[in-house]
Amino acid sequence: MKRRIASLPIRLRPFVRHRDTLPRTFMLTGPRGVGKTTYLLHHAQKLLETQQERLLYLSADNPTLGNEGLYEIVTSIFLAGYSGVIIDEVHFAKDWSIHLKALYDDFPNHRLWISDSSSLCLRMGKGDLSRRFVHIDMPLLSFREFLYLETGTEYAVYNPFNPREKLPLQPSPNVLSTFRTYRRTGTRPFYSEGDFNDRMLSILDKTLYSDIPFFLPSITDGNLRLMKAITGTLTNTSIPRLQVRSLCTDWAIGAEKLYQLLEVMQSVDLLRIIRKEHDTKAKTAGEKLLFSDPAFYTVLGGDIGNAREALVAMLCSSGGYVVEATKDETSGDFILSKTFDNTINHIKIEVGGSSKSPKKADFVIRDDTDFPGGKNIPLWLLGMMY
Repeated sequence: MKRRIASLPIRLRPFVRHRDTLPRTFMLTGPRGVGKTTYLLHHAQKLLETQQERLLYLSADNPTLGNEGLYEIVTSIFLAGYSGVIIDEVHFAKDWSIHLKALYDDFPNHRLWISDSSSLCLRMGKGDLSRRFVHIDMPLLSFREFLYLETGTEYAVYNPFNPREKLPLQPSPNVLSTFRTYRRTGTRPFYSEGDFNDRMLSILDKTLYSDIPFFLPSITDGNLRLMKAITGTLTNTSIPRLQVRSLCTDWAIGAEKLYQLLEVMQSVDLLRIIRKEHDTKAKTAGEKLLFSDPAFYTVLGGDIGNAREALVAMLCSSGGYVVEATKDETSGDFILSKTFDNTINHIKIEVGGSSKSPKKADFVIRDDTDFPGGKNIPLWLLGMMY
């Protein structure tokens, strides 16, 4: 734990620092590589410095812990004088949810901070953990956070859909160049360590072949190959949709199983299923199917238009909006919904290049432009929402 804390970067993304206090028990989730371990260790160190509370970090995928029960391990830590424990990659521990419930009940004054790559853990865990553990979700880096990591300047959060708001910074050539770097290789903090493409490919493989089989124990080799094929399809197609009937026939798989695979791929932050407005179907392949992380399009050589829409969907979703596809594509691409003062507000947007027309949308999100004006919002400004 001390080695890990000593290697923490000097600049931590604003999301790591934006909370002064944390609940006694919580689960931190988010895509691989977004900085969950950094988040936990930073707050553990801060707790030691301010309140003299000692927490001990362990990762449940450490092979030395394989033969020990989680309850026994954590109990021995508490009896050794620690006020809390941090458990990374919690789903690797056998019967972890049952053990956590018992620890929660038996040690009501101790801290239990846990993390995993998917919030499915809370829903799948036995013992109603969702009631006992506060859920904190860590998103991919915003452009605002990327700018801070690069320059040390933390700009104000900005609402691009409010034309009366003052710009958080001027769109100089350097800022626009930095944005181009961000969208290619800047969505996860490890970008600064190099080998971004190789790391992203490793994340793709580990998500497919390690995470998903845990959340879907009945998965077969054929299912894994199908999911790999789906990622290839999303990379190469210019229309981000899946032909469900065709896939089911080609891979000899039922529609129910295919929908289940897509749902799990979304839950581990590999895909983003964009439903059509007001779609209430229990199972769907979505109106549009995009990579959750737009950087995958760069890494895999995907379509620039899909990469642009994936970036807009990612930034707006992390900025607090529900993102849906419009019923009529001739009127716009997405409907964004957000609740203000108990009223749901809807914003229709169109997404495209620097000369894209707004169609019937409230705003057009234009790539490769600098200043906003009228209905036009430059894509880089969406990155300042969180």
